[in-house]
Amino acid sequence: MAVLNLCLCVKVPTISNPERTSFLQQNSTQPLVPSISVSGHHAPKGIETRALRESISKVSLIAVLSTSIILASNPALAFKGGGPYGAGVTRGQDLSGKDFGGKDLIKQDFKTSILRQANFKGAKLLGASFFDADLTGADLSDSDLRGADFSLANVTKANLSNANLEGALATGNTSFKGSTITGADFTDVPLRDDQREYLCKVADGVNPVTGNETRETLLCR
Repeated sequence: MAVLNLCLCVKVPTISNPERTSFLQQNSTQPLVPSISVSGHHAPKGIETRALRESISKVSLIAVLSTSIILASNPALAFKGGGPYGAGVTRGQDLSGKDFGGKDLIKQDFKTSILRQANFKGAKLLGASFFDADLTGADLSDSDLRGADFSLANVTKANLSNANLEGALATGNTSFKGSTITGADFTDVPLRDDQREYLCKVADGVNPVTGNETRETLLCR
């Protein structure tokens, strides 16, 4: 990133007669306002104040413009999705169909992103956030989703086969309707009663990593 060096040069008001200043300080009860020389003469107080305000305004404007230029030259400084996936922005983005298969995405931030038909097969997603994300039709099979946040997420028609969701969050209106959960581990996942009842109707298999039966992890009756 190119670095922009700006020289802010502001003329500091000076007092042209030190002896006169000392005399005034000793004999006047009024605050002394430094005067600004204009063509060899002292400017009136009104002009001094206006000139000082204009100088401050110019400095403030230059500072704002400098910040804007730096952020514009590198958008990543202004906003990052968070997580270890390089400098890629993954929060609040449309990532439909994107391939994340087998990647290390621990604590990756996918909040509010559109992830329809995205591929997360075999990915490490421990602690990742899918808060209010759309995972319709996404492939999450064989993935490690321990501690992931699915609060308010749409996980309908997704493939969760053999996924490990131990300790994941699924609060609010999280929906797994139509998803394949064969061999998925839902140990300690807080599900609404209606969601648990629905998942128990389609639950089967044993998770190949934890050895837990899907129905048992869902506390199915």
